[in-house]
Amino acid sequence: MKAQPPTASSRAVSRLASFRHAFAGWWHVLRTQRNAWIHALASVTVFAFALWLQLGRIESAILVLTVALVWVAEFVNTAVEAVVDLSSPGLHPLAKIAKDVAAAAVLIAALSAAVVGVLLLGPLLWSKWSG
Repeated sequence: MKAQPPTASSRAVSRLASFRHAFAGWWHVLRTQRNAWIHALASVTVFAFALWLQLGRIESAILVLTVALVWVAEFVNTAVEAVVDLSSPGLHPLAKIAKDVAAAAVLIAALSAAVVGVLLLGPLLWSKWSG
């Protein structure tokens, strides 16, 4: 017997459920990861400065992508940590490597975002405050 394709209403429920799961994951990261609050504060601050400085469309897009990269890295890091803890509850050198590499990805994303922020916002801030 051939399986029937999902109906429009079941796909809508499935999509809605997918969004609910995604937001639950987002909330989990905010609830459980201290660094996520640092990212949140930095994100809000950077976007507030971008609005105040009337950053251009292209520069704003670069800023959004850069901030998103940091968030994605943080989310993936949290997922890697959870999977490693599930699969290797005890101490294992490979588990440590996986967690350290995932944390390094967040560090690289955050440092890169800081450089991009300085390059995009720095000159505008300098001209506002110095002149």
